[in-house]
Amino acid sequence: MKLRGSHLVSLAILAGIGGWMFTGELIEGGQADPNAETIADRQAKLTNNAFRVRIVELQPSERTRTLSIRGRTQAESMVSVRAETGGTVETRAVEKGQMVKPGDLLCVIDKGVRQTQLDQAKAVLRQAQEDYDANKLLVERGFATNTKLRGLKAALDTAVAQLATAEQDMSRTEVRATVSGQVQTPYAEVGDNLRTGDVCVTLMETNPMLFSGQVPEREIGAIKPGMSASVNLISGDTVGGTIRYISPVADANTRTFNIEIEMPNPERKLLDGMTATADIDLDPIKAYQINPSWLTLADDGQIGVRSVSTQNKVQFNPVKIIAMDEKQAWVDGLNPGLRVITLGQNFVAAGEEVEPLTQQQMEALEKAAASGQMETKS
Repeated sequence: MKLRGSHLVSLAILAGIGGWMFTGELIEGGQADPNAETIADRQAKLTNNAFRVRIVELQPSERTRTLSIRGRTQAESMVSVRAETGGTVETRAVEKGQMVKPGDLLCVIDKGVRQTQLDQAKAVLRQAQEDYDANKLLVERGFATNTKLRGLKAALDTAVAQLATAEQDMSRTEVRATVSGQVQTPYAEVGDNLRTGDVCVTLMETNPMLFSGQVPEREIGAIKPGMSASVNLISGDTVGGTIRYISPVADANTRTFNIEIEMPNPERKLLDGMTATADIDLDPIKAYQINPSWLTLADDGQIGVRSVSTQNKVQFNPVKIIAMDEKQAWVDGLNPGLRVITLGQNFVAAGEEVEPLTQQQMEALEKAAASGQMETKS
């Protein structure tokens, strides 16, 4: 039989395969290399290696606290000086904004018939005094009895009382300041007909000036009368003051307590009703400063941090947050020297064994691993 070219090619391929099978290794299908690492081996290796976490040892530090309260300025007092007798305002001796002292004349009320009544009371008193003196002389000489003298003495006392009443009523036509302060509205105008008790002039005392604000009930225990405060006005000015009053009763709607801060105002630059913020420096406390990212939640919803015990077991430690912003948090409820997990706390659970490393130790391991990879590549 004559061989073709394709037959020769087939024979050559068969010869090559036969030679490879004779010299090579045969691996039966479905069987792995007995020296190869299995999935179970890899899982066992991972189980035996503790999870690495980064830790830092916490120590408490002294934290200064400031309580900020929003409120407004308020005059020390607002006094309405009222007329003690009725009549028409004849003169108003002061103008709005004027400063007055106790005793300064504010208003003059028309005297009307008061002068006539006063003159009449004086005349009656003179007559009663003369009658009494003359009868007393007769009694001393034995020409009159004591009975008539006693009657004249009663008439004299009545005349004295009537004169005092007339003089007092006359004095009430001049309304004078009872306190120092600045004249404010409302006040009477010339020609107004005042009745007893109507306002003649309103006086506002602005030295000292007060700051009035509300303190939340959770902070009220941290302040007391006599503590210093710094009041920042909306105008940009800052004035020092002292807490002088704390309300003993909370507002039923807001559950806050009203406080008053007294500020000296000798030059009357502070005005009534200005928006302001008072900063009160509270007593410092011992607390722990942490990064907010270290905080985590327990299964029951408690907020806290995870730490590593001396046996390298994970623990959950609940905390009380005192203050927090984007960069730092101040917490309480921890123990000095606690090893808090700062990286990896969300991948471990309480009771789990871990490998705690500090920041420096982790950086050293990363550097060593990077160096090993470079040597392998080279």
